[in-house]
Amino acid sequence: MTTLRLAAVAALAASPAAAKSDTFFSLSNTDFVVLLGFLLFIGILVYYKVPTLISGMLDKRAAGIEAELEEARALRDEAQTLLASYEKKRKEMQAQADTIVEAAKKEAAAAAVEAKKDIEESIARRLAAADDQIAQAEAKAVKQVRDQAVTVAVAAAGDVIADAMSPDKAGELVDQAIAEVGAKLH
Repeated sequence: MTTLRLAAVAALAASPAAAKSDTFFSLSNTDFVVLLGFLLFIGILVYYKVPTLISGMLDKRAAGIEAELEEARALRDEAQTLLASYEKKRKEMQAQADTIVEAAKKEAAAAAVEAKKDIEESIARRLAAADDQIAQAEAKAVKQVRDQAVTVAVAAAGDVIADAMSPDKAGELVDQAIAEVGAKLH
């Protein structure tokens, strides 16, 4: 309190007329009065521990910022770990996809080879069946021609025999044939 009174007295005593004095340590010198006021102000700040309060608030703020930085570092580390994990999984999935594509290509190539082989076998079977049908048709045609030739030859022989044979001779041959059949049946 006394310092406040001293500051008030010093402020009232300082007048512009007194500023022209040559002595510095006089209440008439305004520079000296301003210096005393400033020192008084600093003293009041120190007395009420304002620098300590400001320092404490700054320390608290610095601690809060440090905690936020630590949390940000932890989050960044966690994000980097997560990113690395996802990148590893992506590479694994890409490798699996490449493996699947490669296997599918191999299976497709094998299936194409198998299909080509099956088609070739089918064509060979069909050609063999066609050859068999042609051979059967030829055999049937040859048999029909032979049968027709035999029929024509028998008819021609019958005509020749009929012209050359007399009714008595024909009856004799019929009787002989009946006897032969009867002998073979018994």
